[in-house]
Amino acid sequence: MRRSDASRIVPERTGEAFELGERLTVLGERLQVGQAAPGFTLDWLAQPDGAISQVQLSDTSGTVRLLNVINSIDTPVCRVETRSWEDRLADRVADGSVQLYTVSMDLPFALAARGAGEPGNGHLLLSAHRSARFGQDYGVLLKEWRLLQRSVFVIDRHDRLAYTEYVADQMREPDYEAALAALDQLP
Repeated sequence: MRRSDASRIVPERTGEAFELGERLTVLGERLQVGQAAPGFTLDWLAQPDGAISQVQLSDTSGTVRLLNVINSIDTPVCRVETRSWEDRLADRVADGSVQLYTVSMDLPFALAARGAGEPGNGHLLLSAHRSARFGQDYGVLLKEWRLLQRSVFVIDRHDRLAYTEYVADQMREPDYEAALAALDQLP
């Protein structure tokens, strides 16, 4: 256990994340289906004016959300994963039935330069760079890297978790089909 920037004790989990031979420590509790989704305030770079804006979970209450949490948009697996979610959810994002967010510790400028504005990008790339709070609250902060563990969260219209996946191997993509099945079960 360690104290966070808000002087609260944050659990440390070992053996739940790795990349190649490196074992990683994850900070925060693992969330469970049925729990209330922790609120968040994250940054994104509004286009075309380039102003940093903030998004809160509460901004989309009443909507189904999928959080695609990645290490960094600069890694090949994360870029493939982000594009895959865009392709798989394009119709749902377009009709407003699902809000898709990709979340990383990358700066909003890096996310905008590498994702926003690309053809077909129909979702927001959100930055958790200001603090470790999102990573700790969702149980995805990788202590050694100060990056986020690859994971997926489906949040229902009532701000409850309908699906969670914490990917252990940071070189692997998530289980897209399981998350899509969870989305299909929501009213």
